[in-house]
Amino acid sequence: MGSVLFVLNDAPYGSERSYNALRHALAVAKQDDAQVKVFLTADATACALAGQAPPEGYYSAERMLKGLMAKRAAVGL
Repeated sequence: MGSVLFVLNDAPYGSERSYNALRHALAVAKQDDAQVKVFLTADATACALAGQAPPEGYYSAERMLKGLMAKRAAVGL
């Protein structure tokens, strides 16, 4: 598959754009031959804040990023 770069620039909450990008990045990272890179810019840098406490029933951008890093994805700010 090669290398795939995801560039996020929306806040982690308030819209689903960052969530969808992280969800797609996780799906691509499951493939053995894929190298995933995620670049957070502007409001999306808040996705990397530690200790997030989203309301119950909402996704955690922090947890999704940790999942990507566990799959050896490169995450940069």
